[in-house]
Amino acid sequence: MDAFSYLSVLISIVVGLALAHLLAGFAAMVRARASVRAYWPLAAQMALMFLIQVQLWWALFSLREVRYWSFPEFLVVLMQAVLVYLATAFLVPKVRAGEHIDLKECYFREAHWYFGALLLAVLDSLAKNLVLFGHFQNMEDLAGHAAFVAIVVAGLASRHESVHKIIAVLGLLVFGAYIALLFVRLPH
Repeated sequence: MDAFSYLSVLISIVVGLALAHLLAGFAAMVRARASVRAYWPLAAQMALMFLIQVQLWWALFSLREVRYWSFPEFLVVLMQAVLVYLATAFLVPKVRAGEHIDLKECYFREAHWYFGALLLAVLDSLAKNLVLFGHFQNMEDLAGHAAFVAIVVAGLASRHESVHKIIAVLGLLVFGAYIALLFVRLPH
C-alpha cells in the first residue's frame, strides 16, 4: 500500500461521516415533517454541504501523486475534512420524533458556528495548496476560494434573513460554477 492510499483512508472516513450525518439529518426532517417548520435557506445550505463533501472527496484523488508526506502536510489535508464535518454538524439540527422544531430558529442559532467552520475549511483549503505544493493551484481556483470566502464572511457577519437567503442561493451557484470549471473530470 502506498502512502496516499494509507493516508486517504482516514480522510475518506471523516468525509463519509459528514455525508452520513447530513443524509441522516435530512431523513429525520422528512420523517418528522408534520412537526417541522421548514426553512429553505437551511435546505439550500444542506445541499451546498453535500456538494462540498462530494467535491472534497473527489479532489482528494489529485493528491495521489504526492509521494512523500510529512505530518504537517497530512494534518492540513485532514483538517479540511474535519472542518467540513464540523460545519455539517453545526448546520444539521437534531430532530426528535414528535418534537416541534423551527428550522429557521435552529439555523440562526448555529449560523456563527457553521459559517466559522466553513470559513476555516476554505482557508485550510488554500493552506493545503501552499503546504503541499508551495503555491496556489491556479488563478481560477484562487478566484473561487476568494468568492467563497466573501460569501461565508457575509454569512458570518450578518444576522439579516435577506442576506442569508441571498448567500444560500449564491453559495450554490458559486460552488457549482467552481466545480464545473475545475473538477468535472478526475485528473489523469
